[in-house]
Amino acid sequence: MMKWIPVALALALTACSGSSQPAYYQLPTAGGSSVVTSRTVTTPVWVERVSVPDYLAGNGVVYQSSDVQFVIAAQNQWASPLDQQLQQTLVSNLSATLPAALISSTPLGQQHDTLNVTVTGFHGRYDGHAVISGEWVLEHNGKLQKQAFLLTLPQDEDGYDGLVRTLAKGWQQIAGQVANAIIREQ
Repeated sequence: MMKWIPVALALALTACSGSSQPAYYQLPTAGGSSVVTSRTVTTPVWVERVSVPDYLAGNGVVYQSSDVQFVIAAQNQWASPLDQQLQQTLVSNLSATLPAALISSTPLGQQHDTLNVTVTGFHGRYDGHAVISGEWVLEHNGKLQKQAFLLTLPQDEDGYDGLVRTLAKGWQQIAGQVANAIIREQ
């Protein structure tokens, strides 16, 4: 009888360890974003690309565990590729902020402004903050405007849900910066 106890314990531990399912996260779009202007933006804006570095391009949500170490979560993953989510939510946030503008992730005829964004940081950090960094380039009538960004926002709630919501809030702030630049160029 005693020889079956280790086998039963091993089976119980295997059953417990195999039952955890991955959690999948999608960035929420701007719910109550404020309108920057009611002024008509005459030139459509094509959000051509949002690129991310390799460490953010995988499925796992990224967490910075020390000043030099990053952890890519195995059980907490993006529901779709992060670069696609960032592009889609940027288009949505810009459209909500500039309701009179035509914002798209596909080219809009011959005359359009072009926006490209390079995200270098989009992760949680060991001190309870979310980090969003990179730069965007807006092309309007052959003229380029380039702007770096770095946001460090405290998480309002713990866990990956809180991290994703905080990252989304920061991404909405970046959209606001871009919207202001679009207005200045028009």
